[in-house]
Amino acid sequence: MDSISDDRQQRITVLAALIILCIVFSVGSRYFLTVDNILLTLYQTAVTGITSYGILFVIITQAVDLSLGSTIAVGGCICAALLTKGVPAFVAVGTALICGAAIGIVNGFCVAKMKLPPFVATLGMQMVLRGLVLVATNAKPIYLTEGNFKQFAQYKLFDLIQLPVIYLILLGLFSWFILRKMVIGRHLFAVGSNEGAARLSGIKVDRVRMFAYGYCGVMAVFAGCVLTARVNSGQPTIAVGYEANAIAACVIGGASMSGGKGTIGGTILGAIIMGVLLNGLNLLSISSNWQTVATGAVVIGAVYLDRMRHLKES
Repeated sequence: MDSISDDRQQRITVLAALIILCIVFSVGSRYFLTVDNILLTLYQTAVTGITSYGILFVIITQAVDLSLGSTIAVGGCICAALLTKGVPAFVAVGTALICGAAIGIVNGFCVAKMKLPPFVATLGMQMVLRGLVLVATNAKPIYLTEGNFKQFAQYKLFDLIQLPVIYLILLGLFSWFILRKMVIGRHLFAVGSNEGAARLSGIKVDRVRMFAYGYCGVMAVFAGCVLTARVNSGQPTIAVGYEANAIAACVIGGASMSGGKGTIGGTILGAIIMGVLLNGLNLLSISSNWQTVATGAVVIGAVYLDRMRHLKES
């Protein structure tokens, strides 16, 4: 009961922070609260939100995935390369998703079976993937000759809501269903709360970890396909630092880096806060360099608050 109350209080706090941010930016720019800008913010938030769903699964198991940005780039380039060969879009996206799952499972294997620290294993994978995609593409974008795939990210439902926002909602519901209604979801929380007790209760901890990383890889690659459609090309240098935004969204939304805690609803709110922050700074003509500083400060602040919550609970 206390946990449910804490989650509700956390969401209320995050919602209050979001409202304050909106008030501040609306005072600074009269364009901030326009319908077009709100929809643009949601559109820009979609990639962060989708990747946050995946990394939330990993964080719940008391781990982290620093290879997320590189996985996004690899997935986008695989999708673009297949599309340029005339492969149907659904096959290209499906193949890229399978590759994303494979990358995640390798990460999970390194952490679960090889007993490498998640930070070290995924940092190494980050460098390996980024290097491979740069070598494979000769560090050059893969431009799509056909313009139809851009509709995957740019088509507007009812001439109003762009598809990535729909993906954000649908994948959020799917992720919520896994976490709250499926056995594997309960196992994720059990492993993150107390790995030893989870093993003693018969939970196959290694498989649970590999599932979490596999799901994270799938979400990252899906986001990469969305980015590829958005810019109509596969970019090997894209998504540098995206893992920081995703982790920040999760922690702001109430997930604990100590594991065993996190909600999809809170993660969505956290992702929206990150989107509102960057959009508001853009409207105020703050340089991208200072936006990076602000993002880093938010990450540090979010992790610090999580640490304080953990110390208070213990």
